Amino acid sequence: MHRHHAGTSVRHGTETPAPEHSSGLPWIADAKRVAPRDARALSKLFFDRIQVLDEGTRAYQYARNTLIEMNISLVQFAASRFRNRGTGAMEDIVQVGTIGLIKAIDRFDLSRGVEFSSFAVPYIIGEIKRSFRDTSWAVHVPRRMQEMRVDLAKAKENLCLTLGRDPTVGELAGHLGVAEDVVREGIIAANGYTAGSLDVCPSAGEEVRNARTHADHMGEPDPRIEVIDNLLALAPLLGELDLRERRIIDMRFGQDMTQAQIGDALGISQMHISRLLARALSRLRRGMLTES
Repeated sequence: MHRHHAGTSVRHGTETPAPEHSSGLPWIADAKRVAPRDARALSKLFFDRIQVLDEGTRAYQYARNTLIEMNISLVQFAASRFRNRGTGAMEDIVQVGTIGLIKAIDRFDLSRGVEFSSFAVPYIIGEIKRSFRDTSWAVHVPRRMQEMRVDLAKAKENLCLTLGRDPTVGELAGHLGVAEDVVREGIIAANGYTAGSLDVCPSAGEEVRNARTHADHMGEPDPRIEVIDNLLALAPLLGELDLRERRIIDMRFGQDMTQAQIGDALGISQMHISRLLARALSRLRRGMLTES
C-alpha cells in the first residue's frame, strides 16, 4: 500500500512532488486503489478541505474527483445487491450508482459527525432503485402510477388475508384512502409492467397445430382511416375558398359532375371551370402540405 503525505506521493520508492493545485491535500495518483480503511480516513481530510475551496478551481475539482474515486467501492458494494435483478449489465448499475455517490458527496456535511459511508449508501441504493423503476417497465407510465402498482399489490395481499378472497375496487380504494378511479387507473397501468409476445396463443390449451397467436387475431391497418384524416384536415381549408370555388369542388367531387356539366350549370365555359378548379385545388394542396 502506498504511503501518502501532504505535498508528496510515494509510489514504488519514487518521490513525486504534488501538483500546485492540491492546496495542501495529499496527492493520490490512483485513488481507486486506496484501501477502504484508508479511504475513510482520507475522505474526512478531503471533506474538511473541500468546504473551504472555491468551486470551479483546480483544487476543488481534484478534491471532489478524488473523493469520488476513493469511495467507488461503496457503489460496487451497493450494486452487488442488484446483480441478478432485471437485465441491466453490472457496469450500467455501477454507473447509475455513481450518480448517487456524487449526489452524496455534494450534500455531505462533515460537521454532523456521521460516517460518510452511512450517509452515501442510501443515496446510491436509491439512485439504482429509481433507475430500475424507470427502465424496467415494458410500457412507460407516470411514476405515481408505478408507485401505485406497489401500493395496490400490498393492499391486495393484506385484504386477501383479511377477507379470504380478492378485494373489490371499492375495498382497495377504501384501504388506500384514494378514489376508485385512481385504483382503476393503477390497475390498468400495472399491465404495462410486462409485455406479452404477439406470437403467444391466447388459449394455452389449444392444440399446437390449430393454435392461433395474438397476431392472428389482430386486424390490418384500414386504408380508409387515412381518407378520414385527410377529410378532417381538408374541412377548414375548404372554408377559406370563396362560395363559387366551394360549389365547383362540391359539384366535381361530391356530385361527380364533369367540367362541361358544371359549366352548363353555372353558365360559364368549360375552360373557365378548368382554371377555377385548378386554382382551388392548388390552394388546397398547399394548405394540406403546410398542415402536414
